[in-house]
Amino acid sequence: MTDCLFCKIVSGDVPAEIVRESPGTVAFRDINPQAPTHVLVVPRDHHPNVAELVASDAELLAELVRVAHEVAAAEGVAESGYRLVFNTGAQAGQTVFHVHAHVLGGRGLNWPPG
Repeated sequence: MTDCLFCKIVSGDVPAEIVRESPGTVAFRDINPQAPTHVLVVPRDHHPNVAELVASDAELLAELVRVAHEVAAAEGVAESGYRLVFNTGAQAGQTVFHVHAHVLGGRGLNWPPG
């Protein structure tokens, strides 16, 4: 999509601090981090939300989750614990409608979230 921020990051048209790439995904630091580790993992192909991604390409969703765990391990939070979040829909807090997983860690993450 030409107006999608994450598509522009994937294509290199918008700069981001890339921390990991795979054939189907790109992981980059969130510009407004909510935890010491806050990395977004997005598929290279545009899918508006996680429900649409799993319906169209479950293998890509599995790759996205695997890469999210690799990011957590590389960031040093896999052992202590990390949160993987998919916001789906505006009321859930999704602001960019290109599916993305938030990898959050590096501090206590109480439940329920704010």
